[in-house]
Amino acid sequence: MTTGELMDGWLAKHRGEDTTREGYEPKIRLHIKPHIGKVKVVEVTDERLDELYRLLESTPIEANGNKPLGPKSVRHIHNIISAALDSVTGPRKLLTVNPAHTANPPTERQIKAAQPDLPTLNDHETTHFLKEIWKPCGNQACDDGLTHHCLRDAPLWTAYAATSCRRSEVLGWKWSLIHWDECAIELGWVVVEEGNTYRLRKLTKDGDDNAIIYVDQALMNILKRQKERQDAERERLGDLWVDHDLVFARDGFKPQKGRLAGGPQDPEKVSARWRTTRNRLHLPENFRLHDWRASKITNARQPREPGRGLGQRPAPLAGLHHGAVRQASR
Repeated sequence: MTTGELMDGWLAKHRGEDTTREGYEPKIRLHIKPHIGKVKVVEVTDERLDELYRLLESTPIEANGNKPLGPKSVRHIHNIISAALDSVTGPRKLLTVNPAHTANPPTERQIKAAQPDLPTLNDHETTHFLKEIWKPCGNQACDDGLTHHCLRDAPLWTAYAATSCRRSEVLGWKWSLIHWDECAIELGWVVVEEGNTYRLRKLTKDGDDNAIIYVDQALMNILKRQKERQDAERERLGDLWVDHDLVFARDGFKPQKGRLAGGPQDPEKVSARWRTTRNRLHLPENFRLHDWRASKITNARQPREPGRGLGQRPAPLAGLHHGAVRQASR
């Protein structure tokens, strides 16, 4: 058996999530099989694997913008190889020991050292951002965003800033999993990209309980406003709306051909709209939706004001009760 045949068989039998397998496939196709795919499994050694890792770390790769792979990617490739070799290691199998166990992939220290500092916003910058995204356009047709498109994404951006949930998690929020009295949200669904398309799927595995996050009352007020807007949209569209119980469902603004409103949003289109918002508000150039997570962690580590205990530091979201977004939180 060649290493390429092993990788194909191992991937075909992998019982992980579809998105996990789809993440493995290009790494096997682009970075493993071209270099050691024809090598017999019994001839794979730790030295040969070390040569592969050093090659990937030093050779420009077209699919990676003509840059070598970073330590984190090489370590991921090592983990894939190790798992595949584990499947043929043991008594009465091809290998008695797994050569990947004695190979030398990039270390955690090397991975951490190579990771760029993530752009973040402090509390003051976050407060300013929230005020700006809740400013109605003021056009004659504008009704403070209830049906007009100018504020259609303000609740979505607020949800990311307030909770630091992943892009896929917020897009999978469902009304039936909002606990209004407890100010809590169950994370039971995600919208994920799969190849050239996307789908709504369960976040948790069978038998697992949903994770629960607890949020500020101001965010719950924002979600109530989102419900009002969505109800008005559903009534306006009638049969063109097919409900999926989603908090941030696809609306009827510039609908795609063949797609009804009410279903999950395309994650890539959400990111594209975010980049437009980011540029308009002059946020850091590479500030992604995912970077709200780093911002929340960084801000939580900042020193409190004298006399304030843990958990008493003012939160940017508290400002949603007043000023430019007062009507949004009623």
